[in-house]
Amino acid sequence: MTMQAFHAAYDAVLASRWPADTDHTTVPTPYGPTRVNGCGPRHAPPVVLLPGGGSATSTAWFATASVLGRTHRVHAVDLAGAPGRGASPGGAPPVRTVADLMAWLDAVLDALDIDDTALCGHSYGGWISLHYALRSPRRVRRLVLLDPTNTFVPFSPRYLLRALPLLLRPTPARSRSFLRWETGGAPLDDSWLALQAHGAGLPAARPVTGPRPGPAELRALRTPTLLLLAGRSRAHDVRAAAAAARQVPAIRTEILPDATHHTLPTASPPGTDDRIAAFLRQ
Repeated sequence: MTMQAFHAAYDAVLASRWPADTDHTTVPTPYGPTRVNGCGPRHAPPVVLLPGGGSATSTAWFATASVLGRTHRVHAVDLAGAPGRGASPGGAPPVRTVADLMAWLDAVLDALDIDDTALCGHSYGGWISLHYALRSPRRVRRLVLLDPTNTFVPFSPRYLLRALPLLLRPTPARSRSFLRWETGGAPLDDSWLALQAHGAGLPAARPVTGPRPGPAELRALRTPTLLLLAGRSRAHDVRAAAAAARQVPAIRTEILPDATHHTLPTASPPGTDDRIAAFLRQ
């Protein structure tokens, strides 16, 4: 797969699935340029969307952006070091630590002239979002976490074992096989699946792993938070994650019974994005 083909597939998702008013900007950060896809009224309250890791890209938020863009200015951000429409991962200083990730997100918000925002993250993007809310609470007005990984409980060993071939040597076939396994064969958007396939095997920086926030750190969270867990997620023990989160007063925890980890956010159960929008308006 070539970067040119990946970019064409990326642009195809934006053209076919995103709102007609979507625009694009590339902002500078200490870790290289970062692509941001935006939609919604320019002077509406901002919401920043962070996708999962790998080649998920900010384009995965198309359904959520269509709903949130009615009342918010949506900023969907490609992750530093991951395939996207910014600089290639090899052309910028690597993100190695949680502090690097926080500095990167600070730079993105500064470049977008955002002082405080609602922040919404899925999977690895949820892990980043929670860490950011804990470290920069004045910049995060409300927080939404969609089945965040390695946040309240560790990854499922079975999930990691099944993902190992994809992690060691990513290919389109391995990506499709892994998604079929985790989602139980649930239908996913064809254009987004094509983008995933083109992204498999492209250069990517190693994601920052760990640590999970400790219990005392979590209890100190003051940002109003909505945690939506996928009831059929194979990424982790959903019941244990819910039990841990319910010990944190700032977190409202709900389980989406028909969702899996990788059907979020592209094929979320009906009403999920409306639920997020209602929470952000509170």
